[in-house]
Parts: sequence; C-alpha cells; structure tokens
Amino acid sequence: IDVSGYFSEDSPGFNVISESTKKDYKIGSLDKSRSFIDHCRSFPQNVEVRHTLTFKVGEPPRGNRTGTFTFQMNHSLVLLPKEPMQMRRADHRVGWFSLKKIDYSSEALKADDFEVAVRWRLEPMDVAAYKRGELVEPKKPIVFYLDPATPMKWRPYFKQGIEDWQQAFESAGFKNAIIAKDPPTPEEDPDFSPEDVRYSTVRYVASTTRNAVGPSVKDPRSGEIIESDVIWYHNHLRSYRNRYLLETGAANPKARTLDTPEEEIGEMMRRVIAHEVGHALGLPHNMKASSAYPVDSLRSGDFTQKMGIATTIMDYARYNYVAQPGDENIRFVRQIGPYDHYAIEWGYRYFDGADMAQVDQQLKLMVDQKSLDPIYMFGGRGNDPNAQTENIGDDPVKATDYGIKNLKIVAQNLEQWTTPQGANYDDLEELYGELLSVYSRYVNHVAAIVGGVYETRINKGQEAIPYRGVPESEQKRALKFLNQELWNNPNWLMPATTVANFSESGSLDRVSAIQNRVLRRLLSPKRLNNMNSIAETLPLSSAQRPMDAAGLIDAMGEDLRGLTTGFMLNRNLQSEWVKQLLELSQDKELSPAVAASVQKAIMDTKKWAKKRRGSGADSEKAHFGYVYNLLEEIDD
Repeated sequence: IDVSGYFSEDSPGFNVISESTKKDYKIGSLDKSRSFIDHCRSFPQNVEVRHTLTFKVGEPPRGNRTGTFTFQMNHSLVLLPKEPMQMRRADHRVGWFSLKKIDYSSEALKADDFEVAVRWRLEPMDVAAYKRGELVEPKKPIVFYLDPATPMKWRPYFKQGIEDWQQAFESAGFKNAIIAKDPPTPEEDPDFSPEDVRYSTVRYVASTTRNAVGPSVKDPRSGEIIESDVIWYHNHLRSYRNRYLLETGAANPKARTLDTPEEEIGEMMRRVIAHEVGHALGLPHNMKASSAYPVDSLRSGDFTQKMGIATTIMDYARYNYVAQPGDENIRFVRQIGPYDHYAIEWGYRYFDGADMAQVDQQLKLMVDQKSLDPIYMFGGRGNDPNAQTENIGDDPVKATDYGIKNLKIVAQNLEQWTTPQGANYDDLEELYGELLSVYSRYVNHVAAIVGGVYETRINKGQEAIPYRGVPESEQKRALKFLNQELWNNPNWLMPATTVANFSESGSLDRVSAIQNRVLRRLLSPKRLNNMNSIAETLPLSSAQRPMDAAGLIDAMGEDLRGLTTGFMLNRNLQSEWVKQLLELSQDKELSPAVAASVQKAIMDTKKWAKKRRGSGADSEKAHFGYVYNLLEEIDD
C-alpha cells in the first residue's frame, strides 16, 4: 500500500497548518515540486516519518522573497495496545490532564460528556500483597532513559529529578514505580533510539531556547500514556542562573555570582526535570499550590526544609524570594510536596476487580475529605489572586514586600555580583533587564488582588462557595501598597552608577513602562466592568463587599494626583493617567456606571490641573499646563 501521498501532499486533517496562519499570510496551494518525504524509520510499535511541505504564499512577511513557506513536519504512527486500559473519570478538584469523552448511552436526556484522566498503566506485580497494604513493584515500571547527548556531569541530577517521584508513588502503594536509566551504548543495544515509542526519554537539546517541556503520547480510547519525551533545552541553565541570583541573592550567599556552583545549578536542574516528568505522568500546573503556606513560614528553615516552598512542584513557584538576610537553613528552591503525593495516589491507586463506577466512588470520597484543605487545593490561573505564577505565600502583599526588600539589596550589589574586574558589562545589562522583569512580576502579584475573585473547586455538599469576590479591605490594602512601592517609590530601580555602564539613554522609559503596564491593567475596560458586576453579585456579606469600579478609580485618582511632581517619573505617570482616562471615555464597551465614574475622574483631574498650573518649578508648571490642555476640551 502506497501511503506516501499522505505525507508529500496537502492531505486534509493530516498535514495541519493552523487556520490563523493560513489567513494571516494567505497560504495557498502546495508546491509539489518542493514537497517530499525526508526520512522514514520503523520500529516494532511505531513508524516515524519526517517530511517537507512547501506552500505558495499570497502575503509573505517582510524579507521573504520566495513567496513561499516551507514547513518540516514529523508524524508518528503508533500501534495502540490490544486491550485498552480501564478509564478513570477525571475530577475537576484534582489536577490531571484529561481527554474528553461523550457517552451517547447516557440516560441524562443529552449526549453526556465527561473527561478521563491521562495516566500510565500501572499494575501491581503481587496483587495480594498490594491489598494487604504492602509496597509492591509494578509489573511494568515507568522507565525514562537519558539522552546520549546529556553531559555526564548533569546526568546524576537528571536521574534524581526522575526518581524523586518514587516517594509519591509509594503513596499509591508502589515501590520503584519510576526508574531513570543511562542510555545503552551502541554495543549494548545498537537499535536504541529516542524515536522508538517503547522508550521514554529525557532529551537534551542544544538550543538557545530557555525552556523545558514534558509532552506524552496518549491512547485516545482510554487516556493511557504510551510514552513520553521530556525535553530540556540547554539555555534553560541561563534562566535559572540569573533568577537564582536575582530572587535569592539577598539572603543566599551561594547565589551571589553568575558562576553558580555546580551542585546549586544541578539542584535546580533536578527540580525542573521533576516538574516536567510530573507533566509526563499526567499532572498539569497547579497554580493554587503556591498560596497554601503562610508567608512567614517561608522564612523558617525547619518549615521550608520539610515542606518546601509550595505544596507541589507543579506550580511555577521556583524560588523562595521571601526569606530575608539572616534567616537560617532556608530552602531556596522548590521540591515535590504533599499535593504531589495526593495527586499521584488519586491517579495511580490500583483497584483490583473494580469497575469504573466503583473506582469513581472510592476516589470521590478521598477528594471530598481533602480538597478544601489549602495543601490539597487545585486551581488554574483565571482571575484568582491565589492562583498566580511565580509567586509564593498566602499573602501577595506581604510576600511582595519581602521580595522587593531583597530586590533592593540585589540592585545595590548587581555590578559586584555580575561583573568581575576586566570583564565587559554585557552580563550586568542582561541581569538589570531581568531585575526589572522580576520587579514587574512582584508588583503584578499585588495588582491581581484588585478586581480579583477567589475560586474554590467544589462539588455540591461541600462547605465552600465556588466564587467569592476579594473583599474591599484587601483590595484597598493592595492599592496602598502599589501607591507606596510602584507609583511613589521606584527610583531605586534606576541607579545611575549601574545603568551608565551599558545604556546611553538611561532607564527612565523602562521603569515608566512597568508603571504604565500596571496602570493599564488596573484600568482595563474588562476589569472595570467586571468589578461592578462582582461587587453587585458576588459579595458574601456587606462586610466583605468587593470594591467596585468607582472605588478603584477614585482611589487611584487620589493616589496619582498626590504624587510629588518634582520627579519626572511621577509627572510621566500622571500624564499616562490622564491619557488612560481620555481613552476610557471613548470606549463604547464601558457600562454606563463605569463611564460615569470615568467622567467624574476626568472632572476631578481637570480641576486639580487647573489649580496647579501656576505652581512649582518651571518643569512642574509646564507639566500641569500640558495635563490641563489635554483635558481642556472636556466640559466642566
């Protein structure tokens, strides 16, 4: 049977280019003269085909003189197991990748859709011992081979990252459930290949990409994971080296260098591999986990060494930026936590002879008992300030306060820690740019409180409310902090003695850009409209009523008009405030109530500018005149 046409031609549903890409560039017909199969290799359970497709393009990007796009694709044809694994119905309160199914035999008077968890087939070798509660080895353990390209010095850390999951599997009753192995030599196995679906691997890719991923191949019938290839991109080392210095350097002497000690960077690589292997086991990100621990507990050596810095390694809680200089025996990087043990038990606990409905019921009881405990909560990002990325601790304001205190120390020492005698300032420039990014993340953790909604995943009968608007008192506290640390006091981010080493234009615009982005985020039409809806429909009581749009706009206007105008940074921010108000006044999507609040803020700001026009230094007089002129056409 000749199937080459599937790969060398534009076969619908097979060689898929996104509709948006086709539309953006007006991708047309296939150029068959420049489309062909590059490579084909077969293995006992899969066939790998790499092929090149060239298309004519109506609107190519600038610089493209050929009028064509060429794509290189790889397709894997995988033989599925003869007997599908028993499905396990997903529970939205526990984080698992899942596949959607539709039950057409349902008696619910509809085509009933449900989701099944994506997981490996793990069965005990000794079922009787397993039932007695003994730890039992699986019939077929999960094995990850290291890529032959993995540098020898990093291999022990990669193996540890894989086998860190062994303890979590013990919670499900299995020992040695996941194993790391070196790749066989050509003499040991001349046919070994990472492309062979029988072998899961951790790939080491020589690339400037700063990332790592953990994809897997799944059986669409049952959700069974057939194999996985975790990918580590070499330049991800750079990300962790830099952020280790920036986020922990104030309290962690080992981080005060770009020549990070091997055991330190190896520990970070280990945890990244563990995170990606978690994806390969079926676990998605759990951004709720980083908000479970009290902020001050993260300054305790005893606590962090035992519990880590978040309840799971599947959050983006990479570093302990809360710990302060003088805190002792602190754990600064993430590790597998109690949520991971709970999730693995849910996904891999073996139920001999039980059908899907019986398993569902037993697992539901387990989740009912644990899902409202912050340690075992699961949540996505959404609009929940307790489910953010790159944050730690149960109080974003307090955690950010600690983080900025540390960042100020790092800023003062950045040149010393990055630039040895005789070196150029390239590293200093890079780290300064990333320091600004870290600061931006920190203040955005606080900004997320404003207009936020706490989400708790429950089933009916559990004592909680799924959606609860953040109380006004918490939002006011967040705005007060932003006024103190973002609007009023970011001049420490522009140290002349540092910036003069690499920038001919200084850094005023870069710091202003951070302020302006947060300002735009807070004043986005969608947020303002939502705030009024949340305030009216999601309060638990009058004492916990969320802030509405009028409250936000009034508070921000008071804060921004109160800035000291002797500083150019403050004048720029006030001008941006006015521009944002004028832009909002023309937005047709604003609700009438929000539009009225914006109009009031414009009038208040116009009166303020008119009153201040003749006061202050020449630069201030010019500033108030400029602001007033922007508003002059608005009727009083």
